[in-house]
Amino acid sequence: MTYFDTIGFIGLGLIGGSIARAIKYFYPDTYLMACSRTASTLKAAREEGVIDQVCSDVDGSFGRCQLIFLCAPVSANASYLARLKDVTSDSCILTDVGSTKTDIHEKVKELGLTSRFIGGHPMAGSEKTGFSSSRRLLIENAYYILTPGEDVPEAEVKRMEAFVASLKALPLILPYAYHDYVTAAISHLPHLIAASLVNLVRDLDSREETMKKVAAGGFKDITRIASSSPEMWEQICMTNRENIEKVLLSYMASLEEIRKSLSSSSGGEIHALFESSRDYRNSIPDVSAGPIKKEYALYCDMVDEAGGIATLATILATSGISLKNIGIIHNREFEEAVLRVEFYEGEAYEKAVEILRKYRYTVYTR
Repeated sequence: MTYFDTIGFIGLGLIGGSIARAIKYFYPDTYLMACSRTASTLKAAREEGVIDQVCSDVDGSFGRCQLIFLCAPVSANASYLARLKDVTSDSCILTDVGSTKTDIHEKVKELGLTSRFIGGHPMAGSEKTGFSSSRRLLIENAYYILTPGEDVPEAEVKRMEAFVASLKALPLILPYAYHDYVTAAISHLPHLIAASLVNLVRDLDSREETMKKVAAGGFKDITRIASSSPEMWEQICMTNRENIEKVLLSYMASLEEIRKSLSSSSGGEIHALFESSRDYRNSIPDVSAGPIKKEYALYCDMVDEAGGIATLATILATSGISLKNIGIIHNREFEEAVLRVEFYEGEAYEKAVEILRKYRYTVYTR
């Protein structure tokens, strides 16, 4: 079944490119057109057969589209709506891939497009950016939240939901305001906490940087997302200020309760804190991607001799496994494990664990 005969893309970076690749894979006869500020991106997409038509601007060419993805930065997506309204038919569905929804839905209301706009947020990502890093599997098994405009016909919502599911993503329909509240709690606040925690350690550290020297293991894990793009996260925080402030106040109140428990030596309350958080975290399913990119890393023993790391890397390379990072750790979390090996994808990680154990390496996993 073909859901849309002609689909357009405004912007073709990591997310837009990955969606386009998935569409072309599952629906090779669907006609895809795209415009982008980067000419080399469009050229590469055309040469790879991901898109069928290169557009120099948002013009009448998009009038033939039945569905258009807005994949520009969050601050820019809303600005394209007025131009698309003038060149597309009333039956064309408009969607976006931004991680905040309120701003663009307000623009949709202002332009009278509430019957044609279905907001979208594929909860997937990568440390890499741009079309060259896009891949068809990026959205597979990732929740893909849809936030329909208030006047979109139910049949169109169902069609979009089925289309997203056919790309192997997991559609979830939410009101746009609730979407922003949810992402404030599970994505935006964690990024702020990670950034503030890193800066706190930096400010508390000694001149000899002892904290920085021994900061490994759990500290690096829980603050990994502090390495995210400052420009992108400034945009996200500014477009979801009220929700972030609301959950931030709740978090600050919970920290104050922890402080009181420590001050009064209430060991039982601290125990209950860790027990309840452990139980809830363990209940979170691990079968789908989330808004924060998962890390794939293993730890293994390594004899301290020349060529040891090179040997391990060669074993993995000859098996066609690409490494993201490899290095010795001095803050040991798994008894004698001294080597940390990180991968780009879960499939490579699982294959590496199997191969290294076959070669008699002692491998530790989380």
